[in-house]
Amino acid sequence: MTSHPLAARFEADIAAATDLAALDAVRVAALGKSGEVTQLLKSLGAMDAETRSAEAPKIHALREAIANGLAEKKDELESAELERRLATERVDLSLPVSETPMGSIHPVSQVMDELAEIFADLGFAVAEGPEIEDDWHNFTALNIPETHPARAMHDTFYVDGEHERPMVLRTHTSPVQIRAMQGSTPPLRIIAPGRVYRSDSDATHTPMFHQIEGLVIDRNITMGHLKWTLETFLKAFFERDDVVLRMRPSYFPFTEPSAEVDVGWSMEKGRRVVGGSEGWMEVLGSGMVHPRVIANCGLDPDEWQGFAFGTGVDRLAMLKYGMDDLRAFFDGDLRWMKHYGFRFLDVPTLSGGVGA
Repeated sequence: MTSHPLAARFEADIAAATDLAALDAVRVAALGKSGEVTQLLKSLGAMDAETRSAEAPKIHALREAIANGLAEKKDELESAELERRLATERVDLSLPVSETPMGSIHPVSQVMDELAEIFADLGFAVAEGPEIEDDWHNFTALNIPETHPARAMHDTFYVDGEHERPMVLRTHTSPVQIRAMQGSTPPLRIIAPGRVYRSDSDATHTPMFHQIEGLVIDRNITMGHLKWTLETFLKAFFERDDVVLRMRPSYFPFTEPSAEVDVGWSMEKGRRVVGGSEGWMEVLGSGMVHPRVIANCGLDPDEWQGFAFGTGVDRLAMLKYGMDDLRAFFDGDLRWMKHYGFRFLDVPTLSGGVGA
């Protein structure tokens, strides 16, 4: 180790250590706060200059030699312990692994994926647009007059700031339809899913919710095309062939004629489910695109016709998966998510597609 008188003793102590605990005891005895080598280092301050210059190199060399000896012995003992464990321990690979916490897919995300899959089978593309919209795209282009209640402050969130046009948090995804008609050449088949905002909150309404709208623009489009599309979509989504539709005359500024769409429901195991004909519930708004809307987008309404429809994604999720309060979708309660969320390996799919 070195020629210092303590070197041989600590070298022997290190060599005699049979485990890490014994080795650490040697370290404390030599280099701990009250260790012998530490005390020698502290004594250098009381020596005269000549003695200190002679003793300091010996003490520092002793400390370094002991530290190196401890490190080498530690590596040796750890290697021996690893070899012992490898030789004696066994892992039973047949034992079940404890389930580790993992995230789940929110019902809204799951339903969005289901809807996109259904409409992809029907030839629809997914279109997106900004959530902060100008009032021309959100209202005016959709034939919503200045006096319409939807423009009132108590229904719409207006965005402060200096802008060329008044800006709002979009109240529907219909502005995406306007942008699609402006930016593409017909024929068009799109769906526009996304977040929308309205000043409302109760068990069936929230200030932010999710909506999906569909648009078809082509030549010679009729209400028959609309009804077939909605029937096919709802049967595929609810995975039932007994889905019955009823279309009631209604009014929307951006469609003419307009129709509310009801589906038949029945009671199964004490729960109201879509399918059958015990009663009716409203699920969609729809209609033929108003000629003014088509003209506002730079298209000739005498050449191009189309239909549009829209529904709440959250409402569809509630109907299909048996939820009763829309507000729970946005509370962030992990217990609710554990109950209603979908494991990413177990999510239901609609891989069968839609019928021809």
